[in-house]
Amino acid sequence: MTSTAPSGTSVLDIPEVPDRARMRRETGARLRAAMAAQGVDALVLLNNSNVAYATGASWPLNDAGLSHVERPVAVVVAGDPWPHLFMPFREGASTESDLPADHLHGPVYLEFDEGVRDFTRKLAELIPAGSTVAVDESTGAMLRAASALFPAGAPTDAAAVVGPAKLVKTPDEIACMRIANRITEQAVRDVQAGLRPGGRQIDLSASFVRRAFELGATANMLDAIWQVMPSTKAEGVWTTHGDLALPLLTTERELETGDVLWTDVSITYGGYCSDFGRTWIVGDKPNARQQYQFQQWREIITAVLDVAKAGATAADLTRAAIRANGGAKPWLPHFYLGHGIGVSAAEMPMIGTDLGDEYDENFVFEPGMVLVLEPVVWEDGTGGYRSEEIIVINEGGWTALTDYPYAPYGN
Repeated sequence: MTSTAPSGTSVLDIPEVPDRARMRRETGARLRAAMAAQGVDALVLLNNSNVAYATGASWPLNDAGLSHVERPVAVVVAGDPWPHLFMPFREGASTESDLPADHLHGPVYLEFDEGVRDFTRKLAELIPAGSTVAVDESTGAMLRAASALFPAGAPTDAAAVVGPAKLVKTPDEIACMRIANRITEQAVRDVQAGLRPGGRQIDLSASFVRRAFELGATANMLDAIWQVMPSTKAEGVWTTHGDLALPLLTTERELETGDVLWTDVSITYGGYCSDFGRTWIVGDKPNARQQYQFQQWREIITAVLDVAKAGATAADLTRAAIRANGGAKPWLPHFYLGHGIGVSAAEMPMIGTDLGDEYDENFVFEPGMVLVLEPVVWEDGTGGYRSEEIIVINEGGWTALTDYPYAPYGN
C-alpha cells in the first residue's frame, strides 16, 4: 500500500512490530522526567487514557472514553521504576508492562466514600509522607475526603505532567498507532463496500465494530460517526456558534441516495488510537460542485503538509491552511485544523482552537509528534467535504500513517 497523502520529505524508522517492554521503559522515563520538571513526587491517575500511558494496561470496552465506577487507577511514585495499577477485573484485560506482583492491585471504587477510605489507606503505604501529589480527575467522594486522602496539601493538576510527557511519541508508540490505523482502515473498507440506500447508521457501526475486533482492536474508542450532513446550514442542527454541528449521535435513520456522510471512527491497539475520517456519498457520485470542494480540500491539505516539519509552529500550519482557502479558516469554529493523537484520539496539541493565536505561535513541533489534520470545506447546497490525515513530524518533513483512498471523490 502507498500513502494517499502527498509525500513527505523524510522517512521515519518505525518498527513493524512494537517492542512493548522498550516502549514502557521509554514512556516511563518521559513521565518521570515530566514529574521532576514540575516538582511532583507522585501521580494519581483516574483518566482511562492516562492510566494506559502510565502502565500499559488495556481493557476491552465498547467506549473507552466512558468507564467510571469500575475503572483502572494508576499511582506513579518518583524513584520507583514501576507504576502501581489498581485493576477492576482481570478476565479479558491485559497489561503489556509485566508489572511486578506487588505493583498490581485489586480494584478501588473511588465513586464511593467507603472506597475512598480504603484507597486512602493504600496511598499512605505507597506515597511517602509530605510528597507533592498531582491528580488528573477527582470524584465527589475524593473531594469530600481530600484532607485525609492528601494530607500534605491539595494536589496539583496532573495534566501539567502527563500532557508534556505524551507530546513526543517513541517509535514503538507510533508502531502501535500505525497498526491501529491499519485495523481501522481494513474494517472501514468492509463498511464502505456495504454502503447503500436503505441501510442504517447503526448498521454501519455494527459492521465496523465487529470487523475491527476480528482484526485485533483492543477497544472501540468512541461511538462511530456516520453523520448525514445537511445541504444547507439553514437545514441543519446548529452549534452555539451558529455553524454546522459535528459530531451528532448515530441513529436508526435509513440512508438515502445522495446523502453526504462525514465519517469519524477510532479504535485502540495496545492502548494507542487510530483516527479515521472521510466523506462518502450514499449510492451516488459527487456532482461537479462537490468534486470541486474535494479538490479545494486537497489544495488545503497539501499547503499544510508543505510546511509541516520539526521547527514549524502550529501557526505556520493555520496560516498555510487559511491562505489556501482564500483567507477563510477551513475548519469548524468549535473544532480545530488539527490535533495530537496517542493514547487518546484527540490530545495536545490542538491547532487553530480558541486557545488563541499566541498559543499557536508559540507551539513548536518536534520530531516524533503525531498530528491528525482535518480541514473542512463547506459551501451551501453541497454537504461539504471533510477528511483526516495522520502524520508523524520528522526533522525534514513528515511521514504519513494514513493510507486510505478518497472514493467516491478520487484515489
